Amino acid sequence: MSTHHHDDHHDHTPATEKPCGGHSHVTGSLNQRDPTELALCPVMEGTPVVKQEAEEAGLFRDVDGQRYWLCCAACGPLFDADPARYTAA
Repeated sequence: MSTHHHDDHHDHTPATEKPCGGHSHVTGSLNQRDPTELALCPVMEGTPVVKQEAEEAGLFRDVDGQRYWLCCAACGPLFDADPARYTAA
């Protein structure tokens, strides 16, 4: 399995900006996946996440009975600092 490592020196700015350079954190082809296997990262809006891969890496949070999958480890502290910001419908 391919892993993506983030450089500790770059900033993960949430919402519409793509501080990761716009590259995908998802390994493999999205077209070959069942849509139920995918989620969108609430911190890096629009960034697809393979649920199983995120869970294996501990990149998820449960809030009020709802699971949220994160695209990378840098999103965890941002989500944890203000979960309401990222869980608002």
